[in-house]
Amino acid sequence: MPGSGLALFVAAALCEIAGCFAFWAWLKLGKSPLWAVGGTILLVLFAWTLTRVDSAAAGRAFAAYGGIYIAASLCWMWAVEGARPDRWDYAGAFLCILGSAVILLVPRSA
Repeated sequence: MPGSGLALFVAAALCEIAGCFAFWAWLKLGKSPLWAVGGTILLVLFAWTLTRVDSAAAGRAFAAYGGIYIAASLCWMWAVEGARPDRWDYAGAFLCILGSAVILLVPRSA
């Protein structure tokens, strides 16, 4: 059953970022092509997870997810790549999360 929780967006973001990073590692860091296999699996899991979000319109779910993806990407950059976000990264992520909240949480007319 679809859900509406932030947890689904976070899970989708982790799958997408890890999947894309697997391709990055294969093509830019010289890792084994098996990384692309894992990346493909993660990207399919990402797409499936995003469809679990409770939304009447796919585009609205995707738009709201975008803000979570941006913030999660900066966390990945810090945790996995060792590059700490700067104040402008934090400011941009805050604005994106705020935009996601507006998209998801404002009352809509029927």
